[in-house]
Amino acid sequence: ASETELISGGSDKQLILWEWKDTLVKSIPLKGHTEAVFAVDAVYQSDEPDLNLLIASAASDSTVRIWSQHGSEAKCIEILQFGNGFVMDVCLSFLPGSDVPILACGGDDCKISLFIQQNGQFQKMLILPGHENWIRGVEWAACGEDLFLASCAQDCLIRIWKVYAKLKQIPEIEDDSIKLKENVFTVKDADTSYAVSLESVLAGHENWVYAVHWQPSFSRDGSMQQPMRILSASMDKTVIIWEPDKESGVWLEQASVRVGEVGGNTLGFFDCQFSPDGSMIIAHAFHGALHLWKQATVNEEEWTPEVVISGHFNSVEDVKWDPEGEFIISVGSDQTTRLFAPWKRKEETEVTWHEIARPQVHGYDLRCLAMIGRFEFVSGADEKVLRVFRAPKNFIENFSNITGIPMEKLCSQQSDLPEGATVPALGLSNKAVFEGDMTFQPDEDEDSFNTISNQYPEIYFQPLILTEPPPEDHLLQNTLWPEIQKLYGHGYEIFCVACNNSNTVIASACKASKKEHAAIILWSTTSWKILQSLSFHNLTVTQLAFSPDDSFLLAVSRDRNWSLWRKQDSSESGPVFTCCAYTDKNTAVHSRIIWSCDWTPDSKYFITGSRDKKVIIWGHCDLSVITEGNELGSIKPCSTVLDAGDSVTAVGISRVLTPDGRYIVAVGLENGKIILYTWKQSGKEPAQADWTTSAEIDNSQSHALAVKRLCWRRHAGRAGHNDESSSKWLQLASCGADHCVKIFDVNRFAL
Repeated sequence: ASETELISGGSDKQLILWEWKDTLVKSIPLKGHTEAVFAVDAVYQSDEPDLNLLIASAASDSTVRIWSQHGSEAKCIEILQFGNGFVMDVCLSFLPGSDVPILACGGDDCKISLFIQQNGQFQKMLILPGHENWIRGVEWAACGEDLFLASCAQDCLIRIWKVYAKLKQIPEIEDDSIKLKENVFTVKDADTSYAVSLESVLAGHENWVYAVHWQPSFSRDGSMQQPMRILSASMDKTVIIWEPDKESGVWLEQASVRVGEVGGNTLGFFDCQFSPDGSMIIAHAFHGALHLWKQATVNEEEWTPEVVISGHFNSVEDVKWDPEGEFIISVGSDQTTRLFAPWKRKEETEVTWHEIARPQVHGYDLRCLAMIGRFEFVSGADEKVLRVFRAPKNFIENFSNITGIPMEKLCSQQSDLPEGATVPALGLSNKAVFEGDMTFQPDEDEDSFNTISNQYPEIYFQPLILTEPPPEDHLLQNTLWPEIQKLYGHGYEIFCVACNNSNTVIASACKASKKEHAAIILWSTTSWKILQSLSFHNLTVTQLAFSPDDSFLLAVSRDRNWSLWRKQDSSESGPVFTCCAYTDKNTAVHSRIIWSCDWTPDSKYFITGSRDKKVIIWGHCDLSVITEGNELGSIKPCSTVLDAGDSVTAVGISRVLTPDGRYIVAVGLENGKIILYTWKQSGKEPAQADWTTSAEIDNSQSHALAVKRLCWRRHAGRAGHNDESSSKWLQLASCGADHCVKIFDVNRFAL
């Protein structure tokens, strides 16, 4: 039958039974556990139509609960106590040739407990010793007249047990042949004896085995067939398929899918599954990444990695479009910088977005980034240094293949670019790899393998020509960008960074609780030297923004004020900025931290958004009006205070106006909502009617937690769109604390 029900358990201490019919999803919560639930299993009891589902769940309250679902209500029918121990996994099945439920529980006592349901109660029948460390997974499979149980543990081993019905005892003739030990138990209801024996011990993993699963059974000629194949996932970064040898019946490693042996700060695999027909396997690693492999049609021993969805596994702190609007880069608390781009398949109209590179895998949580031109960016993390990265040749070639943009448009001078980047064995920075660096291979025939330096090769990077988004293990080590510069100057962790539109100046600020640390530092992108230090704020500067015409720099801060810096005539070294306007205790409108700011496309107005739920547009930033004397008075609120309804954590103004000339303002809130407003100054005095709420992105599409950054696409006309559609559609990228990066199509005519 089609699968329409799913059971899940979570750290919210409850189980949820999900059921979907057509397009509707119904959920039944099962409450009772007092701690997080981390193992669930369920079987259909087909003979009793009213009690159709039996569920077992294990939680960290040291209990296993048995539930039965009765129509649309489910109730707990039994609680099995395990004292101080924990049960790591549970699995339900039926004894061979009967409808008596059997439950296997594996836990931290290194033993498997078998329970049989008799007279409506589960009773402990047997304890199977053997594993020497915590048991991580147990799973039943019914094959013909026998029932098999696979178990895996932190002792790196997998054990396979066999349960079978025992015929009435015949007096045995004594002989000296070696027999496997049998554990026998009798079921009163069925009046049958059953025996359990150890079928096999599989040793192949070199670290804890976290999961073991049988290939799902399938229906053939009206009966269910169970393939004798199991899949195991381990902390040694391998997933192995095991099956018995055709002739001897001995279980062997059939295909070992070994992934990401080197490079990247990865741990091993947490879980794995077969696809229903067994032709694909999926595994997920500790860092939230999914890995997918498909069996080759020609050579069945061969498994190839496939394209799979990916993304950040912690809060995404910042996101930026590239200046041409063809890809986005995001940084997050998962210590990675990721680049997403549209994948254009040949002969297909559908375009989907995928992660195609991971330019930076860091040891600190990343906070902010700014694009310096097309294929260069600067990022800041919870460290005192800013790091500058430039795309290597291998990335630009693959980017061209995947997005369908010809190479000539992307890059003029290619000869001097490095091929890729690698992190040396004892290094921390991405080091450029040039074409000549990759030819050296040590002699295999010498005892070269045993020296320590050869176990840790200097270069892990392998240039690959891609025509589709890369799989996870390739992303980890072959898509790094070389680090071309480190910028030292801040005293504490970097908090925000911005680059001007002509890509000549970078502004950055760090966490600060005193005025001397809250200074903004300006850097030249040609010499990478400090141009200027701008001191004004008393606490952390939370965001910086250059005006589109590059004549102003705006800073907003935790001290609830903003400061506006005006570009003066440049000296030989670079431009000089002076403070031309600010708010202080007397003129401030915001009463809490100002989180975010942005400029209108004409550089006349700027916007600020704060934790006090207020959004305000300020102006009028006209160079002719702001003369030396009356700077401070000329910039004041041009809009009425907009109450956004929750703390404002991000604001962004589109570079394109509505057809009737109104500015499009996106506001991101702490509760995850994104609201679109339009604004236009009508008279001399600010009026509430200047604001209109045009759209609220509905809850199913907005973020589940705080919005961290909003960024509008600049050249919507370029990237594969014809110009008619680009004038109608705008694209807004957002990132949030819910680990998501989202891109929204905004119709400017419907606003």
